[in-house]
Amino acid sequence: MPELHRRNLPRSTPDPGLGVPAADAARSGAQKPAGEKPAGALASGPAGNGLAERLRAAILGGELPPGSKLSEQALGESLGVSRNTLREAFAVLSAERIVTRIPNRGVFVAKPSRTDVAEMYRIRRILEPAALLQGRQATVEAGLAAAVRQGLDARGRNDIPGMAAANQQFHALVVGLAGSARLDALMSHIQQEMRLVFHAMDSNPAFHAPFSSQNAEILALWQAGQGGQAAEKLSNYLAAAQEQVLAAMPNESRGY
Repeated sequence: MPELHRRNLPRSTPDPGLGVPAADAARSGAQKPAGEKPAGALASGPAGNGLAERLRAAILGGELPPGSKLSEQALGESLGVSRNTLREAFAVLSAERIVTRIPNRGVFVAKPSRTDVAEMYRIRRILEPAALLQGRQATVEAGLAAAVRQGLDARGRNDIPGMAAANQQFHALVVGLAGSARLDALMSHIQQEMRLVFHAMDSNPAFHAPFSSQNAEILALWQAGQGGQAAEKLSNYLAAAQEQVLAAMPNESRGY
C-alpha cells in the first residue's frame, strides 16, 4: 500500500469533475453492506464520514491507486484514528463501490473489471440520452455551456486533467436535466467508479480530446431543439467510449 501520511491526505476536497449537488446527500445516506454488523452509527457517524471524505479524495485523486490494500493497522497509526472509525469509513466507501472488502484478506481500493465497465456504460446509455429529451432548464443549460467552454479551453492548452474534469461535469449536468436527485446520486456514484478506471488513461490526450468537441456538438443540437439527434449522438459516443476504455484494459482487471 502506498505510504499515506496524515499531512498528505486531502481533508474534504471534492473532485472537480463530480460537481453533482445530490452526491453529498447520497454519501450521508449510504447504506451499510449486507451482513455488516453495526459499530455505533456505522454509515453515519461524523468521525467515520469525515474520514471517508478524506479517503475518497485520496482514492479519486490517484494517491491510493486501484488494487491498493488499506491496512487498518497502518492507516490507524498513520492517521491517528481508531479501528472503529476506519471501519465506519470503509462501510461508507464500500456502499459507494470505491473500496472492496475481501473476507480473510482485508479491504482494497476497488479495481473495476471489464464487466463493471460494460455495466456502467450500459446504465449511462440508458440514462443520459433520455435526460436530453427532457425540457430545457436555464440554470443547467448555462452549466452545460460553461462545461463545454472549459473543455475546449483545456484541449487548447493540452490540459488533460482539465479536459477530464470538464467532461465529467458535462455528463453530470446532462443527467441533471431530468430534475431527479436520485438520478443525480446514481450518476455521481457511477462517475466515482469510472474515475478508478480513468486513472490508467490520465496521460493519454488522444482519449480525452475528442470528447470536448463532441460535447459541443451535442449541446448545439440540443439547444437547436433537436433533442432526438443529440440523444442519438450521445448514445453512439458513449458506445465508442466504452470500446476505447475496454480496449485499454487488461483482460483480467481485478486482481487484489
